Amino acid sequence: MTGHLEIQRLADLSDDELVAAYAPRSGPWLRVNFVSTVDGAATGSDGLSKSINDDADGRVFDALRSRADCLVVAAGTLRDEGYDVPRLPLVVVTRSGDVPPKLRDAPPGRILMATVATADGLAEARHVLGEGNVMVLGEEEIDLAALKAQLADRGWDEQLCEGGPSLFADLLAAGVVDELCWTVVPRLLGGDGPRIATGADVDVALRPVLLLEQDGTLLGRWLVE
Repeated sequence: MTGHLEIQRLADLSDDELVAAYAPRSGPWLRVNFVSTVDGAATGSDGLSKSINDDADGRVFDALRSRADCLVVAAGTLRDEGYDVPRLPLVVVTRSGDVPPKLRDAPPGRILMATVATADGLAEARHVLGEGNVMVLGEEEIDLAALKAQLADRGWDEQLCEGGPSLFADLLAAGVVDELCWTVVPRLLGGDGPRIATGADVDVALRPVLLLEQDGTLLGRWLVE
């Protein structure tokens, strides 16, 4: 409902109710999921987001993944966070064409790539992942609108992006983000840690539609206006 914000305790929702609470409003639907501290740090002092998340964030993280048809993640975030091969298709977004080492032995078709024609690693990526799993979406810059459309053409209407901050800003600049799922953990870190969106200069209006709370952690659903 327009203008309606639903506020609930996370503990009051069953797993099925939680998954249903994140149903998309239309399709294809690209949502981005981030966690930060109250002062906006998107990582802990070790440079990793996993060092600031908690049980509440983990529960919503799992619910979002259970809904998703595919994951979209920047190659740098995959390397920094030490991603293993997930149960659902993972799209690596990279202008270099490098396949992160931990993903090179994934089952065929589990790892895809979005890259550019000038990528140094393009030929090797095609060899490692298979020609049909490497999407060339521009000469020097990745066409993110084309990425969203091509994933939908594969039948992947619920697309979940898990970062990083530069990719999020680029997706916002491209006008392809439908929703931000944002967890705020009750901590202050200070320092010069990254925000959830960095790089591209964007100004995007959001509308909150769901706010969950557990032990001081706030978990929000924000729709892009």
